[in-house]
Amino acid sequence: MSLRLLAGLAVTLSAVVVYSGYTIVQMRSLRQLQDDIIDRNRKDSLLLLRIQNNLNGLANAMRDMLDASEPYPLTAWRSQFLRIRVDLEDAVDRERKFAPASRTADQARYLASSMAQYWDALDRIFELAGRDEAEARTRIKISLQARQDALTTAVARLLVQNNESEEQAAAEIQRIYARVERNVYVFLAAILLVVAFTSAYLLQYNRRVFDEVTALSDRRSELAQQLISMQESTFASISRELHDEFGQILTGVGAMLQRLHRKADPADTRLRADLREVHEIVQATLEKVRTLSQALHPVMLDEVGLESAMDHYLPGFEKRTGIAIQYEKSGESVPVDRELAIHLYRVMQEALNNVARHSKSRRADVRLSFEPRSLTLEVEDEGIGFKEGSGKGMGLISMRERAEMMKGKVEFLRGRSGGTLVRLTVPLRMEEAHA
Repeated sequence: MSLRLLAGLAVTLSAVVVYSGYTIVQMRSLRQLQDDIIDRNRKDSLLLLRIQNNLNGLANAMRDMLDASEPYPLTAWRSQFLRIRVDLEDAVDRERKFAPASRTADQARYLASSMAQYWDALDRIFELAGRDEAEARTRIKISLQARQDALTTAVARLLVQNNESEEQAAAEIQRIYARVERNVYVFLAAILLVVAFTSAYLLQYNRRVFDEVTALSDRRSELAQQLISMQESTFASISRELHDEFGQILTGVGAMLQRLHRKADPADTRLRADLREVHEIVQATLEKVRTLSQALHPVMLDEVGLESAMDHYLPGFEKRTGIAIQYEKSGESVPVDRELAIHLYRVMQEALNNVARHSKSRRADVRLSFEPRSLTLEVEDEGIGFKEGSGKGMGLISMRERAEMMKGKVEFLRGRSGGTLVRLTVPLRMEEAHA
């Protein structure tokens, strides 16, 4: 069982580790795709838009230069072109750092060379404008505007390429998300199958174990019942032997001693004193034998029932131990089955013996309560109470076994004065207990 569960746990953990590793790889590739393509493309596109805006500024400046209504010479535009050139070159340098990996080297070289050729042509036109403005205007129309248009077209192509790359990256991200989502569902289904299989196996195994425990408990209860029945039978046999055999022998010896005492010479006081002493010893032994016989199996249980047996037992217990007993009965008394009466009597005996041996109490209450369908016996003392771990003695185990045989319940509680309260509740009829 343990090896199978450990193997199942190992397989489940391995699956979790593999899936987690796969998911981490997918997330890393997704993050890399987002950082390397989407974010990079967006930054590059912003720089390309900045370049495009500067190129449009160049176009507007060249248009103004060619406008005949302007009274200024062409060289007056040099500072404006210089300002645009500084910003444009800065944008080109920044854009080169964020250029996507999909851009070819030819595209990068074409943009750089076209930009250099434009500025070179512009410098030559400004030099020419100092000598011949008409020729300079002609070259602006023929050469410089064409170069600016070529640059604008190249930048527009790069923007279109970035947009296409971003769309492809977004599609790839969606595919990755779809794969991860599908894998999550597959993984959850696999985990649910493993959990369902393991749960079914555990339920089946636990049911088998519970059946075995129930069978063992039934056999244990049956064995305990047989042992207790054998014990009661043995006690009854020994009690009869003590009462009938030893009691009769001791009674006969006592009668013989009385006859000898009557026949002895009245003048022989020593002999008569010895006979009287021996007779007293025999009588004391006879009382002890009868007490032991009564303790082993109270004949009164069979003859007059549980209540009379308790009425007879409690004063004797009080006399032997010096513990004051307060006995109370409540409810309407009804006859109690012999088997039930024996178990109740034994539980009372064991509880009172525990009071005498362990509680250090000088007083105990015994209460017998009759209910319509049940009977409750309580024995409560004013002693030191139960200590931790003290509920495993043979006497307590015997009380529990007897309560189970009667289909009742025995409780070991804390009394009102801090001592121990033993409460036994059983059905009144054994046929109800076995129903």
